[in-house]
Amino acid sequence: MIAALLITILVEGLIAAAYSIRREKPVQPILLTSICVNLITQSLLWIVLDLFFRHYLIVLLAAEIPIWMLESLLLHSIPANRLRFSDALLLSLGMNLGSFTLGWFLPI
Repeated sequence: MIAALLITILVEGLIAAAYSIRREKPVQPILLTSICVNLITQSLLWIVLDLFFRHYLIVLLAAEIPIWMLESLLLHSIPANRLRFSDALLLSLGMNLGSFTLGWFLPI
């Protein structure tokens, strides 16, 4: 679990930094928010996957949607990030697609 969290934070952090630089948004607050948000959402995801381990793939796919929404809301709600909700949705989607895609192919 720790390896998966570290990889998620790394991948999503790289995506968040690239997005921030490209869109001229503040990198440091967005990275810090991304790390904090991932600590929350990854913990929740592991709890849900442990509870419904027999339906792992369905639960994983279904959980990604509320995780995306929660991360978007939290990224948007921090004033220092200077993200409109639509920007936060796009950033969170990119971060989650990136980590999900990489995680799909890693033997963790």
